[in-house]
Amino acid sequence: MIYIGADHGGYKLKERLKKFLTKKDLAFTDLGSKKLIPGDDYPDYAKLVGNKVSTRPDYDVGILICRSGQGVCIVANKFNNVRAALVWSEKEAEISRTDDMTNVLCLPADYISESLAEKIVEKWLTTKYSRDKRHIRRIRKISSLER
Repeated sequence: MIYIGADHGGYKLKERLKKFLTKKDLAFTDLGSKKLIPGDDYPDYAKLVGNKVSTRPDYDVGILICRSGQGVCIVANKFNNVRAALVWSEKEAEISRTDDMTNVLCLPADYISESLAEKIVEKWLTTKYSRDKRHIRRIRKISSLER
């Protein structure tokens, strides 16, 4: 399952990405905001997505959006088993998956176009984790910090 969430700063992009995911016939759950709420707080939505992904990190993924992408990324990474990355390009999306096995994608709505966001999401969702020993070793080291 793909869980998606955004505050007021990412709301418009989230709505666009929901249409994109629907067109691609990908299952997703919108964890909010369900409507534009000026002045709402990104931790509220990042918490919901982070919690869902942390429960089934090998099966579920998340997409979080705020103005800079930084805030939602910080919140998501507070949850065990979550590896969230702030991504600005298709190449970063690819590397975040292959090298770092990310399971939450954070997007900066104020700094990327809607069309670039779609390309990033597609690249991120279709890129498989690397099975390279050095990447697995590094992910295990990260996971050991959560214990």
